Amino acid sequence: MVTSSLGSAAARRTRPTEWVFRALVSAHMAAIAGQPVLAGVYLTGDFDGLRWHAVGADVVTFIGYLQVIAAIVVWVRLRQVWPFLATMAVVAAETVQYFAGLDGALWLHIPLGVVTVAALVVQFIAVWRRPLLRREARDA
Repeated sequence: MVTSSLGSAAARRTRPTEWVFRALVSAHMAAIAGQPVLAGVYLTGDFDGLRWHAVGADVVTFIGYLQVIAAIVVWVRLRQVWPFLATMAVVAAETVQYFAGLDGALWLHIPLGVVTVAALVVQFIAVWRRPLLRREARDA
């Protein structure tokens, strides 16, 4: 089948579903990037920094759960499963990290935080680097 350049351009354009997902990944990354800063404020002796770090954790978690919903929509509408799998991995790690922080298990909270930030940076680059093209359904 021969496709015209107009048809291929339409296939490559960014859909609203993808823009929403990109926006949530971007907000998620901005929120998570602030967490080490707020932890550092606390560690320098400003005890209000711990309260701000806890508020930041709530914001990061909330955005992460919104990102899960958007990733499900991407999976259903664009037939791309990798955003969902990547988001679930990040959100699962964040959830474990959240409860490790509440429990004071810094031996787990800090390294898992580093891994989570790195994973979200990789996901941010992946979603902005190329469009999420709709995959055609395969016949069973």
